[in-house]
Amino acid sequence: KAPRWHQERVGERELEIWDSRWKEPKKGEKRKCLCGNVQNKQVLSWFNGGLTRTDVGPNLCVVPPPPYSSQSLAESAVTARVNGALYDLDRPLEGDASLEFLDCSSPDGQTVFWHSSAHVLGAAAEHFYRAQLCHGASTETGFFYDMYLEGRTVRSSDLPALEETCKSFIGEKLPFERVEVSREDLLRLFQVKSWVVLKMERFPEGPWEGGGCGAFVDLSQGPHVRHTGKIQTLKILKSSSTFWQGDPSRESLQRVYGISFPTPEQLAEWEQRQEEAASRDHRRIGQDQELFFFHELSPGNCFFLPRGAHIYNTLIEFIKSEYWKRGFSEVVTPNIYDAQLWERSGHWQHYSQNMFHFPVGNKTFALKPMNCPGHCLMFAHRPRSWRELPLRLADFGALHRNEPAGALAGLTRVCRFQQDDAHIFCTMDQLEGEINGCLEFLQAVYSAFGFSFHFYLATRPDGFLGDAGLWERAEQVGLGRDFPACACGVAILRGCTQEEEVPGSLLQQRHPAGISERPVMIHRAVLGSVERMTAILAENYGGKWPLWLSPFQIMVIPVGPDAEGYAHEVSFFHQAGFMADADVDSGTTFSRKIRKAQLARYNFQLVVGRKEMSNKTVNVRPRDTKQLGERDLQEVLHRLQELRDARVENAEEIF
Repeated sequence: KAPRWHQERVGERELEIWDSRWKEPKKGEKRKCLCGNVQNKQVLSWFNGGLTRTDVGPNLCVVPPPPYSSQSLAESAVTARVNGALYDLDRPLEGDASLEFLDCSSPDGQTVFWHSSAHVLGAAAEHFYRAQLCHGASTETGFFYDMYLEGRTVRSSDLPALEETCKSFIGEKLPFERVEVSREDLLRLFQVKSWVVLKMERFPEGPWEGGGCGAFVDLSQGPHVRHTGKIQTLKILKSSSTFWQGDPSRESLQRVYGISFPTPEQLAEWEQRQEEAASRDHRRIGQDQELFFFHELSPGNCFFLPRGAHIYNTLIEFIKSEYWKRGFSEVVTPNIYDAQLWERSGHWQHYSQNMFHFPVGNKTFALKPMNCPGHCLMFAHRPRSWRELPLRLADFGALHRNEPAGALAGLTRVCRFQQDDAHIFCTMDQLEGEINGCLEFLQAVYSAFGFSFHFYLATRPDGFLGDAGLWERAEQVGLGRDFPACACGVAILRGCTQEEEVPGSLLQQRHPAGISERPVMIHRAVLGSVERMTAILAENYGGKWPLWLSPFQIMVIPVGPDAEGYAHEVSFFHQAGFMADADVDSGTTFSRKIRKAQLARYNFQLVVGRKEMSNKTVNVRPRDTKQLGERDLQEVLHRLQELRDARVENAEEIF
């Protein structure tokens, strides 16, 4: 029969839309019990359309991955993969199948869990605000729901009450129910929900699914957890403004974010990780260490202070040194181009809304958001011989992208930035070797940062440009590298077990004028945005920078006033290229100076007094390690130069 929420929404005439979709067994008829092979090689049964405690008894209880080792799979499973497709646990099987049960420890299981939680949030928002619901979804870090409030906003003071409303829906253990219907039937089903109809117009092709829990109904692509009670803990995090379909010219919406877990213990662990992540937030570190700031008179554009500029420039110099070894040629290209170039490249049709453009006379010009078209012009400005390939062009030119104000987030999303951007023009025969070189380049740089990382391969999208055969050949080169899935990206595992994605390599075909055989062009970035990589590194290190990158490398501390002259002499480390300071504040005690240097996280403190002054030595105190005692001044300088130039991560430990 139609679920309660459908009966409350539409009249009796519409009930047939729902009821006709359910094929209940005739009286006395039993459905076949279907079995499948589970990953751990135990066989479990689905009966009468779902997996239940009765079906999975004590003798068939499996031990899923932590943290559910004490529960049966029937309790911990949130979805099932049936012949490769995700199913609701209560969805009837249509035949013998390869079966895999997933809990929240799997990426797909987590997505289903958070997608279901988004529907709980939508139901609560509809009840609490009488909101017109627009769109809800899971993300990599939780879930959200967008709603239209007709000029009203979601206030932070509302969030605790909204969270309690969510918990009341959870406490009712409302089943998630779905129906697969035609587009016409769904238009009738959602006739009172104009935003759902607008969403359907964006995707005219089916099949379509409607689903809901309790009195809540929405257009939804499942699967979902069996009932709301599976979501034992849910927390509302924050709210913000957004636009329908991300278009600033459309209606302003309110977005509410949340997080949920199957157990309270997991929520407590998550909250602890969030506290640690907050202490590592690059915006906080940037302020505390006076690395950079932002100003309302130039939104989305970072002001790098001297110490922050040191980090920025050191990263660029690192990449430049690698370019020299790897046969890249650095070039300088214009910042402004006629819109005709962007129309030729295809960027104007797909990306103009994110470009800064302006009229010049009777033409339109735009600031470049990427370097690719400019490098193509450089390649094509004269005929090229195959002997010139591979041609590797590198560019650190400033790029500008017109990001929505709500999308700006510290250094991770800015309007003005620089990339270690490069494009490699080569033949198809050279492609595999060049891809190998790109990946080796990535490994060398990320190893210097101390990152753990893995590669992934994204195959061609639906609206791809270029020749399908070339795409297939490029993908085969990538697949030959044992990637899990032509763009290559990199996921970095960093501090607080967070994962960050940065650009890798992208293969495209270009046909510059005046060449009889088409080369291919590899788009390649290692750091990606230097701004964003600075943020990643700040949070990865928690503000405790390695010596070679640190804006706080050496602090010279005199024991007393009579050693201040020698402290100034020792600060010649600055002339040797170090970020070196001397604390000669006569109004501060020696112990206070030591403490200040520790809090500032200097890599090395060099303490000097009368003895060191007469012996031309310094007393070395590395960060976070024991004192190393008196050392010859020139030997200390030489050793620090060795450690800096080797870009070691643990200079303090191996000094």
